Amino acid sequence: MNTENVTPMMAQYLDIKSRHRDALLFYRMGDFYEMFFEDAVNAAAALDIALTKRGKHMGEDIAMCGVPYHAAEGYLLTLIRKGFRVAIAEQMENPAEAKKRGAKSVVARDVVRLVTPGTLTEDTLLDARRHNYLAAFSEVRDESALAWCDISTGELRVMPCPPTRLGPELARLSPKELLVIDGFDLALDDGPALTQLARSSFDSAGAERKLAGLFGVASLEGFGQFDRAEVSAMGALVDYLDLTQRGNLPMLRPPVKEDPGGLVQIDTSTRRNLEITTSLSGAKDGSLLAVVDRTLTAGGGRLLERRLSAPSRDLSLIQSRLEAVGFLQEQSRFRADLRDALRRCPDIDRALSRLALDRGGPRDLAAIRSGLEQAQALSRTSAGKGPDLLQQATAELTGHEDLHALLDAALVAEPPILARDGGFIASGYDSELDEARQLRDEGRAVIAAMQAEYAQLSGISSLKIKHNNVLGYFVDVTTTHAEKMQSAPLSETFIHRQTTAGQVRFTTVRLSEMETKILNAGNLTLEIEKRHFASLRQHILDHAAALSNTARAIAEIDLNASFADLAAEEGWTAPIVDNSRAFNIHDGRHPVVERALRKQGNTQFVANDCDLTAKDTAAIWLLTGPNMAGKSTFLRQNALIALLAQAGSFVPAKSAHIGLVSQLFSRVGASDDLARGRSTFMVEMVETAAILHQADDRALVILDEIGRGTATYDGLSIAWATLEYLHDKNQCRALFATHYHEMTSLADKLAGVENATVSVKEWEGDVIFLHEVKKGAADRSYGVQVAKLAGLPDAVTDRAKLVLEALEKGEREGGKQKTLIDDLPLFRVAQPAPPEKPAKNSKVENRIREVLPDQLTPMEALSLIYELKAQLGG
Repeated sequence: MNTENVTPMMAQYLDIKSRHRDALLFYRMGDFYEMFFEDAVNAAAALDIALTKRGKHMGEDIAMCGVPYHAAEGYLLTLIRKGFRVAIAEQMENPAEAKKRGAKSVVARDVVRLVTPGTLTEDTLLDARRHNYLAAFSEVRDESALAWCDISTGELRVMPCPPTRLGPELARLSPKELLVIDGFDLALDDGPALTQLARSSFDSAGAERKLAGLFGVASLEGFGQFDRAEVSAMGALVDYLDLTQRGNLPMLRPPVKEDPGGLVQIDTSTRRNLEITTSLSGAKDGSLLAVVDRTLTAGGGRLLERRLSAPSRDLSLIQSRLEAVGFLQEQSRFRADLRDALRRCPDIDRALSRLALDRGGPRDLAAIRSGLEQAQALSRTSAGKGPDLLQQATAELTGHEDLHALLDAALVAEPPILARDGGFIASGYDSELDEARQLRDEGRAVIAAMQAEYAQLSGISSLKIKHNNVLGYFVDVTTTHAEKMQSAPLSETFIHRQTTAGQVRFTTVRLSEMETKILNAGNLTLEIEKRHFASLRQHILDHAAALSNTARAIAEIDLNASFADLAAEEGWTAPIVDNSRAFNIHDGRHPVVERALRKQGNTQFVANDCDLTAKDTAAIWLLTGPNMAGKSTFLRQNALIALLAQAGSFVPAKSAHIGLVSQLFSRVGASDDLARGRSTFMVEMVETAAILHQADDRALVILDEIGRGTATYDGLSIAWATLEYLHDKNQCRALFATHYHEMTSLADKLAGVENATVSVKEWEGDVIFLHEVKKGAADRSYGVQVAKLAGLPDAVTDRAKLVLEALEKGEREGGKQKTLIDDLPLFRVAQPAPPEKPAKNSKVENRIREVLPDQLTPMEALSLIYELKAQLGG
């Protein structure tokens, strides 16, 4: 934009905006953030606020809108959710300082922060129970890696990630923003905001220096072995944070390298189909996470989501978690005491992060204090109790006694949100602050006390201490006492200031000092409190690593206690998890469906067994039965039981023996992808192909209705071949639901395949769903009966029965289906019969119309009945 012939303020705005063209510029002017030109037009539309104008630029009106500084967070959240980035330009000096450079000088301003989806820290902008990840993907030669961090908690992780795994890993982490090299092409469904950075941000050599400097080490080797791509991805995160936070880097914990082989691999479509952390509508309600979440702390809630999103494959770790849950389930009183303390635990991680970024306030100091207090309570409750996992967590709760004592002595019980409001340092902590507060709050009383003291010293009872705008505070006596005041020894204390008609005015060194203190007391109290805030903040940051460990320990205890509480109340049982290829579930249930049925009333969920124990070959159940009978529910519930077990939770079943599952695949439901030009059938085939290419012999696969999106014989042939491939090549454990009853013959040909069916019962032409899974095959699909239940017109279902009978008869007679269909009479919808003409009123009807029931006595009513009966000839 042309900056000629514009006001100094507008020239400053245009200069700052020229450096942040891809962001809306919040330009601080007093108590408002103002936006101008195109920014104002876009922001006004997005925020639904008034668009005004301010002067002209190059002959045209300058569009303008603004939001209050104190309410800016809500507007920021709306803009971020609508895809905007926001550059916040603050006043770097006060107007008085600017005037020293000249009357027309503009207050210095500069961008202090870029607000993007992955760099939020404010509580009001974040979901307390979910991570807000910023991720970076990098490729260096033949290596590629994904790194991610949450600056609101300090977590930093990295893992090798081939491009084919990028989609599934992003689905697991759900980052809000993904950093990639400029020009990198990535197409994701409902994925993160994509931010492209220059190649220099991904330079691995420079990244290693940045990371070493950030963590204060000479080399990253102390944290593990990282390849060039991993270092590059982490370096890009740090470079971007340095850019967006304007050099004020967040407190990141040392990087943790994740082993992809240590987690159950779950692809994007499986996460969506199983509704692990969100339902198909995208909400938390209706998901597995919503049903099992009984955590009481924000950190525990975030840990639960991580565990469900990425169950472990580490057998010893799974068993230690299950042992901890089992102990807490049995110790109900102990569990209740733990959960009582957990209810009062604040979010230490996020308070610590805000303090590190210098965006914290007194309440963040108080949150650390309260967190340490509850950590001590948890430690006292759990000391010496429970298995190793709980004891290890308990050990991380202590060691903060000095810091807690400092914060407890320094802070009031309920501090304000902002340090600039003051009033958060407790009385008695600092004598200078107490004196300043007394002067600020009790200045008149202090002056009155000095007046009484001076009156006694001088022996002049009429002595007064007064104030005016010229002299300030002064001692006032009548002229009759002037000589006494100016003679020794009083002259050594009282200094003459002014003589007027009838009055003489004096001051004292002490009174002048007190006047200065009183006048400056308000500012002094704030300065002292800000100094203490900075000191307390630094004390906390000096203990940041230990505090982070304590926060993680609290989350671990919370999660295990919540799993135990869930198991105790819902009747869930401890699974046996081992290195075998067993999968034997007795009376398994679907936790989400069971909860939904319970809310509806007295409907009882029908539990079912599932035995997919594999030895030298695959173990596959071929499941047949009608739609609506519960096949999909049965498939999903077994996948969720395996997921819960390896996440460290008890499971909804009477018993469960699960050999470690390496991968979880689900191909359930039908959807298209029109944006990419893919039909429902194409989507189905792409997802099936991914399973067949990736599933190993420890995978658990659930497939529903493969081949239904195309012609009958095409679909049957694809489903048939898919089942054979799973059995012979993948050799995995699988549940395969189908309507192709012809496939049931494979149970006689393939050693690892068994038939199972969902029971139904016919009654007077209708079908009753029993929801019981048993061994054997269904003889038909009951599709016509289900269509009738759905409300199709009787004419349609009656016609469908005729067509179905003809097709089945033709198949029995050796392929005569077409002939028999051609012989069917043409379909005609019966026309409704004309309404019958109303019959003439009978004598009985006429007699009844004459009756007034309210006026009949019992005897008259009885007589009337006999009369009507006689007329009917009865």
